[in-house]
Amino acid sequence: MASSSAEEPHHHSHESNPYATTAAPPPTPSIHTNLDSSNSTSEALSALLHRLPPTLSLSLPSRRSSTNPPLLSLSDPNPILHTNLLSASTKLGFFHLKHQATYPTTDSLFKLPNHKKQLLFPDNWPLGYDEDDDDHGESFCLDFSSFTNKIDDLDLDSLREFTREMETLGLKLIRELASVIGFENPTPKELRSLLWIADNGTSKPGRVYPYVVGLHFVPRCQKSSLCSDSGWVNVSGKEDYALITLGDIAQVWSNGRLKKVRGRPMPCSDDGHEDSRYVTMSLLITLPVESTVFPLPAPKVAIKTDVDEENGDDVQDSDTTEPEVLFHSFPFEDYAWRVYHERLLLKDPLLRYRI
Repeated sequence: MASSSAEEPHHHSHESNPYATTAAPPPTPSIHTNLDSSNSTSEALSALLHRLPPTLSLSLPSRRSSTNPPLLSLSDPNPILHTNLLSASTKLGFFHLKHQATYPTTDSLFKLPNHKKQLLFPDNWPLGYDEDDDDHGESFCLDFSSFTNKIDDLDLDSLREFTREMETLGLKLIRELASVIGFENPTPKELRSLLWIADNGTSKPGRVYPYVVGLHFVPRCQKSSLCSDSGWVNVSGKEDYALITLGDIAQVWSNGRLKKVRGRPMPCSDDGHEDSRYVTMSLLITLPVESTVFPLPAPKVAIKTDVDEENGDDVQDSDTTEPEVLFHSFPFEDYAWRVYHERLLLKDPLLRYRI
């Protein structure tokens, strides 16, 4: 499933601008025309588009819509669960999943002085404490499989327990997805769980990191905004349900059958108040950095049953054909580094790996 890369891990230096995106070359004098005229406007736009790099392939989401995601429960009978899971994952890429977890408090984390946050949770991408100076938002990314320290005045036990419960739920969900869609079910050792806790504004989605499935929680039934394959969509929260999003790794594994959501959901402003802030929690089930990502499509088997006239027995003709692979394989570390630092939401980061 997540095989180790044969190459040594790449060593990256931190970029000075984590919001860096691909920019078009500066306009030439021929582009500076009189924009009062419709003809000149068209010519200027055409000239600008022709100067964009040919490798810059934008995938701009359509206009924002609203929807109520379907409600699923892993305790449903398999025929019902599999039918609903197949529909939600191939048509939307997100849904609500029933859960019984107790929502832990995060007040002790955010009340720490900034210097102590940076000391206790140093930046070691994607782990650690991150602060957005422009938006005054801040977030923690924690991996409790490697973080075992006890810190005075911090209630981390409840966060650890919450992570374990949500990880169990996520692994069950991946197993059901593998069964329904037809890809190999990974072992827990081939996966990694990251708990992302964010207190951020509504104007930015925060850091983006590749994942298989994301389980997202808000302290109350709050609307969230998702960037899905079909465009931006607003979804309402549901009490006792987690918002589940399928990520880019799941889409590659499924050979493109699954729809995906780019990054984590953004809380929508409350009643139009732009200064509203919310603490959100996301458990991302992702891969170790040394992994290699590649499609795992199920073979298409055309079974034709005939009757053997001589013996009267059924004869099965199993003509197995391998489905067309839609993605190249790629090192997860390089992909994760690029997605994390460039925050590619308008341009689908998987485009460069499509065949």
